[in-house]
Amino acid sequence: MAKDKREHVMLVCSETGDINYYTSRSKTATKLELMKFNPRVRKHTLHKEKKRK
Repeated sequence: MAKDKREHVMLVCSETGDINYYTSRSKTATKLELMKFNPRVRKHTLHKEKKRK
């Protein structure tokens, strides 16, 4: 079986701490920091990567 070159991560809102998105990224890439929409506060906020267990 081939080795998986991507890892699954969660995107956590920096303002509320909510986990709003799940995505995957390359294992060699730097940590993700994206501006994503947070439905709880109804605006775009910074979301940072957290490893999925």
